[in-house]
Amino acid sequence: MRGMGNMQGMMKQMQKMQKQMAEAQEQLGTQRFEAVAGGGMVKVVVSGHKEVLEVELDPTVVDPEDIEMLQDLIVIATNEAVKKADETANSTMGQFTKGLNLPGMF
Repeated sequence: MRGMGNMQGMMKQMQKMQKQMAEAQEQLGTQRFEAVAGGGMVKVVVSGHKEVLEVELDPTVVDPEDIEMLQDLIVIATNEAVKKADETANSTMGQFTKGLNLPGMF
Protein backbone atom coordinates (compact mmCIF):
# COMPACT_ATOMS: atom_id res chain seq x y z
CA MET A 1 0.00 0.00 0.00
CA ARG A 2 3.01 2.26 -0.22
CA GLY A 3 1.93 3.52 -3.61
CA MET A 4 -1.38 4.83 -2.25
CA GLY A 5 0.33 7.07 0.29
CA ASN A 6 2.57 8.42 -2.43
CA MET A 7 -0.46 9.01 -4.66
CA GLN A 8 -2.29 10.87 -1.90
CA GLY A 9 0.74 13.05 -1.32
CA MET A 10 0.97 13.79 -5.01
CA MET A 11 -2.73 14.69 -5.15
CA LYS A 12 -2.32 17.09 -2.21
CA GLN A 13 0.65 18.65 -3.96
CA MET A 14 -1.39 19.08 -7.16
CA GLN A 15 -4.26 20.69 -5.25
CA LYS A 16 -1.85 23.10 -3.60
CA MET A 17 -0.34 23.97 -6.98
CA GLN A 18 -3.81 24.51 -8.49
CA LYS A 19 -4.68 26.90 -5.67
CA GLN A 20 -1.41 28.81 -6.15
CA MET A 21 -2.04 29.00 -9.90
CA ALA A 22 -5.55 30.36 -9.36
CA GLU A 23 -4.20 32.98 -6.96
CA ALA A 24 -1.48 33.96 -9.45
CA GLN A 25 -4.05 34.29 -12.25
CA GLU A 26 -6.26 36.44 -10.04
CA GLN A 27 -3.30 38.67 -9.17
CA LEU A 28 -2.40 38.96 -12.87
CA GLY A 29 -5.91 40.20 -13.57
CA THR A 30 -5.44 43.10 -11.17
CA GLN A 31 -2.20 44.23 -12.80
CA ARG A 32 -2.16 47.01 -15.38
CA PHE A 33 0.14 47.18 -18.38
CA GLU A 34 0.65 50.46 -20.18
CA ALA A 35 2.19 51.22 -23.56
CA VAL A 36 2.50 54.38 -25.59
CA ALA A 37 2.94 55.18 -29.27
CA GLY A 38 3.64 58.30 -31.25
CA GLY A 39 5.95 59.72 -28.62
CA GLY A 40 3.30 59.41 -25.93
CA MET A 41 0.45 60.81 -27.98
CA VAL A 42 -1.48 57.53 -27.66
CA LYS A 43 -1.55 55.51 -24.44
CA VAL A 44 -3.26 52.16 -23.94
CA VAL A 45 -3.67 50.32 -20.64
CA VAL A 46 -4.64 46.64 -20.49
CA SER A 47 -5.23 44.27 -17.60
CA GLY A 48 -3.34 41.05 -16.98
CA HIS A 49 -6.31 39.33 -18.58
CA LYS A 50 -5.61 41.35 -21.73
CA GLU A 51 -8.71 43.51 -21.48
CA VAL A 52 -8.33 47.08 -22.71
CA LEU A 53 -8.97 49.33 -19.71
CA GLU A 54 -8.03 52.75 -21.03
CA VAL A 55 -7.17 54.54 -24.25
CA GLU A 56 -5.86 58.08 -23.93
CA LEU A 57 -5.32 60.31 -26.95
CA ASP A 58 -3.48 63.59 -27.03
CA PRO A 59 -5.90 65.99 -28.79
CA THR A 60 -3.19 66.99 -31.24
CA VAL A 61 -3.01 63.46 -32.67
CA VAL A 62 -6.67 63.60 -33.75
CA ASP A 63 -6.51 64.78 -37.34
CA PRO A 64 -9.65 64.11 -39.43
CA GLU A 65 -7.45 64.22 -42.52
CA ASP A 66 -5.20 61.39 -41.24
CA ILE A 67 -7.39 58.92 -39.36
CA GLU A 68 -5.19 56.02 -40.54
CA MET A 69 -2.22 57.31 -38.53
CA LEU A 70 -4.32 57.47 -35.36
CA GLN A 71 -5.62 53.96 -35.97
CA ASP A 72 -2.06 52.68 -36.46
CA LEU A 73 -0.88 54.32 -33.25
CA ILE A 74 -3.74 52.77 -31.28
CA VAL A 75 -2.95 49.34 -32.71
CA ILE A 76 0.77 49.72 -31.93
CA ALA A 77 0.15 50.82 -28.33
CA THR A 78 -2.45 48.09 -27.76
CA ASN A 79 -0.21 45.34 -29.13
CA GLU A 80 2.70 46.52 -26.99
CA ALA A 81 0.57 46.60 -23.82
CA VAL A 82 -0.76 43.09 -24.56
CA LYS A 83 2.80 41.90 -25.18
CA LYS A 84 3.83 43.21 -21.74
CA ALA A 85 0.87 41.41 -20.16
CA ASP A 86 1.81 38.19 -21.99
CA GLU A 87 5.43 38.37 -20.88
CA THR A 88 4.41 38.85 -17.26
CA ALA A 89 1.84 36.04 -17.47
CA ASN A 90 4.39 33.69 -19.02
CA SER A 91 7.00 34.39 -16.37
CA THR A 92 4.46 34.22 -13.53
CA MET A 93 2.60 31.11 -14.67
CA GLY A 94 5.72 29.45 -16.07
CA GLN A 95 6.99 28.84 -12.55
CA PHE A 96 4.23 26.26 -12.10
CA THR A 97 5.14 24.23 -15.17
CA LYS A 98 8.93 24.56 -14.88
CA GLY A 99 10.53 21.21 -15.54
CA LEU A 100 7.27 19.45 -16.37
CA ASN A 101 7.71 19.70 -20.16
CA LEU A 102 3.99 20.04 -20.86
CA PRO A 103 3.31 21.06 -24.46
CA GLY A 104 1.00 24.05 -24.83
CA MET A 105 1.45 25.20 -21.25
CA PHE A 106 2.91 28.68 -20.61
